[in-house]
Formats: sequence, structure tokens, C-alpha cells
Amino acid sequence: MIRNKAALISSIVILGICMYLYFPFPNNVMLEARSTFMSFPISDQNGYIVLGIIGSVLFIIAMILLGKGIKKYHFRIIVIVVIAYAFLPMLLITTYQETLARGIMAISYDGNGTCNFESVSEDLLDGECNFVLHNRSNEPVSFELEFLDSYFTEEEMQWESIMNLAGPYRITIEANRKKSIHLKELLDLSEIPKHIVGGTSSYVHFKLIDGENTRTL
Repeated sequence: MIRNKAALISSIVILGICMYLYFPFPNNVMLEARSTFMSFPISDQNGYIVLGIIGSVLFIIAMILLGKGIKKYHFRIIVIVVIAYAFLPMLLITTYQETLARGIMAISYDGNGTCNFESVSEDLLDGECNFVLHNRSNEPVSFELEFLDSYFTEEEMQWESIMNLAGPYRITIEANRKKSIHLKELLDLSEIPKHIVGGTSSYVHFKLIDGENTRTL
């Protein structure tokens, strides 16, 4: 089954390094990514990300070494490893959150939040956001929530972050519970020179704040 033990071990070590480079915890490492490869952000609004490109190259090298390290079933094993590599971080994070994590470290988010904005008048905007957070710990967790922009435009207009005008949002989630968060606010934009006039956004992001501890999801 094993053709080259050194190549196989090298592949495993390099995959471990790749996973360490952009492990998606405690923060969302893909938050500002515009293009990605596997778990690596390749570019963002500022251009190419060197570390993400290096990680991508290392991942490809690891796959080549894996192919050289085994005698047969190359394609099957590589596919299995790629799938395992994609899902292993989330499995590790979930295990940690359900056992050792405390406070905001135990909060998970599926990334499927949405925000909808409708113009009421020139300087008034009706903002409504919906998302689900899951407290995986055995204790209630309280924190402040701050919206982050998911879109970056040349005009540098604010999107979801304009919801912070009505903040801070104080949220408490009971132990081992999922909570559907619904926020609806009338936003006064008279002091914001550049802002949206309406629209819908998906996969919204935000920051959780608990004293000096923060997380971006």
C-alpha cells in the first residue's frame, strides 16, 4: 500500500502546516477574501495574499507527495484526503466548543445570515437582519454584537455596518441552544456621507465582543 514512506510522512506534515496557516477559529479567516483555493484566501480588496498563495502551493505539493507515497488507488485516496481536509477543521472546532470552550468561543454561526435595507426617505433607511447563532457550551453566553461589511466597493459605502447606528446589540443565548436573531431598525443616515439606499445582502458577518475578547464570524 505504501510506496514511499518519506513522501507520505512529508505529505501529512505539510497538510498539517497548511491547516495551521488558516485554521478557521476563533475568527473567520475568509472574511475579506475575494478569491479562494480550498481553505486559503488568494486575494482580497487589497490584492493578492502571499501567505494564502504559499499555502495553496504547499497543499498541491502535499497532494503530489501523497500520490508518490502510495502504491495504488491514488485518485480515490487523494479525493478522500481532500474531503477530510475540508471537513476536519469544523469537526475539531465543534468538538472543542462542546467540551472545553467557554463564553463567545462556544458560539457558532452557519454563515447564512441576511440583511435587507429599504429606503424610507433621503436620510432614513429601514434595516432588517436575520441570522441564527448556536451556543454549544453548557453555560449561558452573553455578548455584544457588531455588524461588519461583507462588500467592499470603490466608493467605500457602508453596507451591513450601518446597522451599528442602532447598536450596541446585547445578546444572551442559553446553554446548548440555537437562537434566531431578528433585528429591525430605523436608521438615521444624515451623518453618513456615503451609504446605500437599499438592497439585500447574504452571508453577513459580524463581531462578537465580550470585554476584551472578540471574534469575527
